[in-house]
Amino acid sequence: MWQDILLSYGIFLLELLTVFGVIAFIVMMILEARKQPDNGTIQMTDLTEKYEEQQKALNGFFLSEQELKQQAKQEKKIQKEKAKAEKKRLKENGEQTEQDKARLFVLDFQGDIHASGVNGLRKEIDAVLALANPEKDEILLKLESPGGVVHGYGLAASQLQRLKNAKLRLHIAVDKVAASGGYMMACVADKITAAPFAVIGSVGVVAQVPNIHRLLKKHDIDVDVMTAGEYKRTVTLVGENTEKGKQKFQQELDETHRLFKQFVAKHRPQLEMDKIATGEHWFGQQALELQLIDDIATSDDLILTAVKDKQVIELKYQQKKKLSQRVGEQMESSLENLVAKLLHKTRSTML
Repeated sequence: MWQDILLSYGIFLLELLTVFGVIAFIVMMILEARKQPDNGTIQMTDLTEKYEEQQKALNGFFLSEQELKQQAKQEKKIQKEKAKAEKKRLKENGEQTEQDKARLFVLDFQGDIHASGVNGLRKEIDAVLALANPEKDEILLKLESPGGVVHGYGLAASQLQRLKNAKLRLHIAVDKVAASGGYMMACVADKITAAPFAVIGSVGVVAQVPNIHRLLKKHDIDVDVMTAGEYKRTVTLVGENTEKGKQKFQQELDETHRLFKQFVAKHRPQLEMDKIATGEHWFGQQALELQLIDDIATSDDLILTAVKDKQVIELKYQQKKKLSQRVGEQMESSLENLVAKLLHKTRSTML
């Protein structure tokens, strides 16, 4: 009998130690991830050169060996003439080394509900501001986002505003979707281009707040929600939601919507706000008719057109992370999402 009790107790202790060990490991990984330095770098790719090489390779497929030799000879002659002309130009202009060719800087933003790509976007914009010449250079942002939390997309839109403040022309291309928070970002641009079936608009605000109070009450489970401040918690997941709390929460949503409409109207005054700020979305061609966008095309079309007379440079922020940092960040993200789902209401989102 005593042996069984000791055995059971030993098993219990082992299980308890295992649980604490796992928790300690998770906490250690999260702390390790947080103390890692930001050692990311900006990767730059010359798309003009890339497309030219691709074109040569495709053309070479249809040429004979003799024709390829002749083409190489001709290209060498052209390059020699260009170098000679450039040398002459530099001499006549007092050795000015700045390139005459305008540049198009290409950025890519893939948005999720938390706008987690905003940190990389910030770094890329820092690089563009250091390199671009407002008099001749332009930025093309390939944007894909169905929207998400207000503060995340508000910051992302503010990052794009930095380009406008620097007098740089910003062109945004949407191939699939720029809705709600995504459209908040897009409307900052000087020009918005979208594919024919890209989803555009959704100028509205939504928040979903599940409530299990009645289920808990049915099973005689009490949950006390303690607050200081009349509206610290307007609606809750587990407590009883009052009509006064619901009205206040709706007021917060309406205020967020008002600010959203105000922001869009500031950047695209040509829009009929009563018509487009209903939370609806439209496809590319419909969006063009409503003036939500300015043109119909894909980002590929824009880049292929630009490489003909511009130096097209793609910028991408790449952060080098150790395995422990990647695992730790994933654990932290999973824990944050779990806690948010279980304990807190879903805050105002633009979905």
